[in-house]
Amino acid sequence: MAATETPTRPAHVLEDPSAKAVARVYAVAYLDAAASSGESNPVEEFASFHEDVLARQPEFAELLDSQAIGPDQKLGLIERVIVPKASPLFGNFLKVLARHNRLDLLPYVLEEVTLEHERRTNQKRVLVKSAKPLTDAHWNEIKDRLRSQLGFEPIVQSSVDESLLGGVVIQIGDTVYDSSLRTRVRSLRDRLRERYLNEIQSGRNRFSSPEGN
Repeated sequence: MAATETPTRPAHVLEDPSAKAVARVYAVAYLDAAASSGESNPVEEFASFHEDVLARQPEFAELLDSQAIGPDQKLGLIERVIVPKASPLFGNFLKVLARHNRLDLLPYVLEEVTLEHERRTNQKRVLVKSAKPLTDAHWNEIKDRLRSQLGFEPIVQSSVDESLLGGVVIQIGDTVYDSSLRTRVRSLRDRLRERYLNEIQSGRNRFSSPEGN
């Protein structure tokens, strides 16, 4: 009876629980190489390749991701198609991924590169929700306050939520700063309710106390 060959690699990268850990190793190596070469914004070219090339040309993305094509073929494809148009840093990085048959990790690597670059440059993502679109003056005020009070460079992402009525909600990671009118009204309503209930309870206590006490 012939022995069944056990696959050493999942059929798709999403099945690999260690994919992000491996992607982080490549991301750190990429950023270290960028720092050594004096590249000021190594994320921009990587993001552009993912959004403008892979996302718009899914057939090409499938070729790079396919396990049916060997590393040497992918390397040749990169040499012919990408390297002439890419920076030496990014072209060499793609060739490293091709040699190690890890081009399927590109989305994960980009994610890790982005997060690590933000950490190294003291940037943090900030989600700002407002009842209506904010003016440039409001945005500048929010950014200046975040810089001065929290000590980092904010990367602001905005959204509009008309149910807030007014004010803003700022979320940084798991921390939420809520100064919306909706929340202030709710807080006021809760305080009034609590005060009303306390007054009722106080009245009950007076009527239920024995006379003379």
